[in-house]
Amino acid sequence: MKDSAPDWFETCVSHLTSEGTQRVWSVLVTIFGDLAQEETDQISGAVITALTSLAGIKAEATRVALHRLRKDGWIESTRKGRSSFHRLTAFGRHQSVTAAPRIYAKEAPEPGLWHVLIASNSDSSRKELADLMLTGDYISLNPATSMAPGQVPAGLEELMGVESSAISVPGWLRDLCGPEALKTAYDQFLRSTQIIGQEMPPEGAGDPMKTAILRVLIVHNWRRIVLRHPAFPAAFLPADWKGPACRAAVSQLLEKLPRPDLTSLEAELDS
Repeated sequence: MKDSAPDWFETCVSHLTSEGTQRVWSVLVTIFGDLAQEETDQISGAVITALTSLAGIKAEATRVALHRLRKDGWIESTRKGRSSFHRLTAFGRHQSVTAAPRIYAKEAPEPGLWHVLIASNSDSSRKELADLMLTGDYISLNPATSMAPGQVPAGLEELMGVESSAISVPGWLRDLCGPEALKTAYDQFLRSTQIIGQEMPPEGAGDPMKTAILRVLIVHNWRRIVLRHPAFPAAFLPADWKGPACRAAVSQLLEKLPRPDLTSLEAELDS
């Protein structure tokens, strides 16, 4: 970078990192998922360190997080001379591609079909239900009943499965799908996006590095919220739910912060 970060940039980063407890490995997952999702995409360690430093993350923490992602099978690394380059593994790309529609769609996907699973009082039936809840976007209605989008899974043994496209949604279910803690997270994120929209210059960040890290931090904060729950239709959520407003704000901000080409980020370090 050629100049110091302007006040508007520091203000935006501050709002996007205000929790102060960023999981660095998770931020790196967002960097790869947003900037380098294609099979041939790779990012140098120098660029990753430059990006994370703009977010207030220390170089040592970045190195530790990269090591963790390699160990967990998310990324693979190669060396060219003194430089290290990192890319998503097939597993990492699959995870990123799977989550992308929930994150980047301008309108939230609304499943047309839902299913409910009901367990008996037996331990084996409850265990089958608990195991299935680890495999999809299930929400627990009570200890014996769970619900998720899509068709009833095949191969049920001791569970009753019912699927339908028409479900009556009482108030208690709206509160269960949109609990206060999640509503608060959406409210706070919406305020942050509004402040960023006001602070950021109309033409965007201009600098490729600042553009990249602002994109990453916006997507990271959004991803942490929107992937915490299934893609519920509006009828399942409280009337004051801010999810659609947040999605619209994210789309608008990302349009002002177009994804930089990886070569431009590498070139920025050499300038």
